[in-house]
Amino acid sequence: MQTLHTIRELRERLDQAPARPVFVPTMGNLHEGHLALVRQAREVAAARGAPVVASIFVNRLQFGPNEDFDTYPRTLERDAQLLAQAGCDVLFAPSEAELYPQPQGYKVVAPAELGDILEGAFRPGFFTGVCTVVHKLFNIVQPGAAIFGKKDYQQLMVLRNMVRQMGLPIEVLGGETLRADDGLALSSRNGYLSPAERAEAVQLSATLRRVQETVVAQRAAGGLSVDSLALLEQQAMATLASRGWKPDYVLVRRQQDLLVPSADDIARQQPLVALTAARLGTTRLIDNLEL
Repeated sequence: MQTLHTIRELRERLDQAPARPVFVPTMGNLHEGHLALVRQAREVAAARGAPVVASIFVNRLQFGPNEDFDTYPRTLERDAQLLAQAGCDVLFAPSEAELYPQPQGYKVVAPAELGDILEGAFRPGFFTGVCTVVHKLFNIVQPGAAIFGKKDYQQLMVLRNMVRQMGLPIEVLGGETLRADDGLALSSRNGYLSPAERAEAVQLSATLRRVQETVVAQRAAGGLSVDSLALLEQQAMATLASRGWKPDYVLVRRQQDLLVPSADDIARQQPLVALTAARLGTTRLIDNLEL
């Protein structure tokens, strides 16, 4: 695997490739969930005769003023070893000065109906930062396909819509959420948890499973409604709060656009997804489960 730090080096390397690469953007501090995306990229790339490119860049634009940009773990040497073992061909690890040689005045803003809800409501500007850096990386790498984890459900939807509306010739693929044996979704921020918090953290996915089980049971009994979903959301929030969490949201939305399901959606058994974000101690975790 080659590790390249400049746009010029990367473009020179990819100019020699027989097909457009399959791309996995990351912020580093890699875990098994990231590596599963790289292995998925390896399978897609093998069918196309294309290289696998991963990037590591901690993107200042998507961090709020009180978030963990300065303390976010930078583990490039370890990450490079893991990427090589997972089948990555090229690691692009630019400096901030390389990717943002001047203040990034031009930005990509997601439409409010998708970008300002859920994560966008609690992290203003987050999706502008994500869309801007990913669009820039797409312009640099010129991939034929890119893979993002479904754990960041809203992010995957935002980026798919961006690619479609911008007419980018890139296939955006989702990778399934990987979980620890106890059900906790793998996340770089899990490393911030104390041992006691790590033991409690499983309650986030357990809460989603209870929502899922209740929705399935109510559907089977014909009792699922807009009101029963609202009550279920309130109960899930209260349960987390009673255990010492500070939940931002536990919501059930339509899979297709993350809008609130209507009575007609429920009657037609429109596919739904439960999404949650909550803070345990100083660590904010997110998760989702399709219903």
